[in-house]
Amino acid sequence: MTDPTSLLVFPLPLEAYAHPSGEGLAQILAARVQADPFNLVATIIFFLAILHTFMASRIQHLAHVVEGRHAERLQQRESPSAEDDDNLPEEVSFAGQLLHFFGEIEAIFGIWAVVLGGAIVWFKGVDTATHYLAEKVDYTEPMFVVIAMTIAATRPVLELAERLLSAIAGLGHGKPVAWWLAILIIAPLLGSFITEPAAMTIAALLLARQFYALHPSPRLKYATIGLLFVNVSVGGTLTHFAAPPVLMVATSWGWDLAFMAGNFGWRAGLGILLSTLLYLLLFRKELLALHSDLESKRGKGARREPIPGWVTLVHLGFMGFAVWAAHYPVLLVGGFLFFIAFTEATAHHQTKIDLRPALLVGFFLAGLVIHGGLQGWWLAPVLSRLNEGALFWGATALTAFNDNAAITYLATLVPGFSDSLKYAVVAGAVTGGGLTVIANAPNPAGQAILRRYFPDGVSPGGLFLAALPPTLLMALCFLL
Repeated sequence: MTDPTSLLVFPLPLEAYAHPSGEGLAQILAARVQADPFNLVATIIFFLAILHTFMASRIQHLAHVVEGRHAERLQQRESPSAEDDDNLPEEVSFAGQLLHFFGEIEAIFGIWAVVLGGAIVWFKGVDTATHYLAEKVDYTEPMFVVIAMTIAATRPVLELAERLLSAIAGLGHGKPVAWWLAILIIAPLLGSFITEPAAMTIAALLLARQFYALHPSPRLKYATIGLLFVNVSVGGTLTHFAAPPVLMVATSWGWDLAFMAGNFGWRAGLGILLSTLLYLLLFRKELLALHSDLESKRGKGARREPIPGWVTLVHLGFMGFAVWAAHYPVLLVGGFLFFIAFTEATAHHQTKIDLRPALLVGFFLAGLVIHGGLQGWWLAPVLSRLNEGALFWGATALTAFNDNAAITYLATLVPGFSDSLKYAVVAGAVTGGGLTVIANAPNPAGQAILRRYFPDGVSPGGLFLAALPPTLLMALCFLL
């Protein structure tokens, strides 16, 4: 039987490790692996999961190939009678469906969380695994993202945001390029007030409707999603209560609204503007060429009944309640159930709620925090040994391999951080939040909404290259 007291020391807290002076980083990490060899096991599994994300688009392509071959084999069979067709379920390729699952970005960290859980059971026992997964890991952020994403995707909230952005796009006569600019500049800044997950959801849905539906080139598709991820990552830094990486440190370090606006907010706004204008210049001809396509789509489709203002206000009230109750799971879930009841009572003003994208994103984030909780043994000493410049770029790089909220949270555990080092680690973390899907909590939400416009899924390499130029511009703004 597992010793109950041992459950409380997995993973080993950072203060439990010895801190010998004069030793290099490699010696410190080696000593921590010796103190608990499972540290190395957990990190190997974590990096295998990251490698898996870079293979996702190839796995999706293979899934399409397998399903195509399966469809050809079905066509070669003798067709049963029409009466039999009505009674038989549609035959699918098990191998193709399995490959689709393994190629889902949102499923990858959950899949490897199962591997990690099995490894904990093997090395530490069932009780330790159960205690870690059920008691030590905090699933608040995944739960909140699921609920915020679902509320933000409803018709009343989306149409309110669309009216706001339409008024701004109207300054450019409602052309696609005007919509593109309004969504990529204004929507990320809304993340400082309605939370980044909600801003990402609204921005991605509007981009799908006003831009991606016009079939831009693959290069512009990637440039846009990369720019969106970077802008949303920094767009929530005008306040201290909306961006997860800021939330992790605001209370511990005493950062308030005035501090965030004065130190981060104006730099974030400047970076968003410069990055968006850079891509506007690079893709100016193609963005302007989308005008005729948009005009041909106007007027199609039935007009829907306007939404009463009080219905929209109730939705905003539920969104505000979710923000307030984000760290009280019982209240958060209870409020969400009341929200579902309200949408059913006002169904004639709603569109059908699709929980699948939000649940997949929640599954992704839950897997990420399970893995991330076991990476502090190497992240903390890496961060603590860097000066301001190195810490900024180190946090930017590390964010690409771990959620930026995890990076900033671990920074609060490092003793002796000066104010300049605190600024550097948070600025670096939000700057690198668009380089990969796992770098910022709302990114999976955006990918879940927009991935249908990428035939083989969003390529991690393509996303990285698309996000790199705006990331470097953001870095310059934060380093000013």
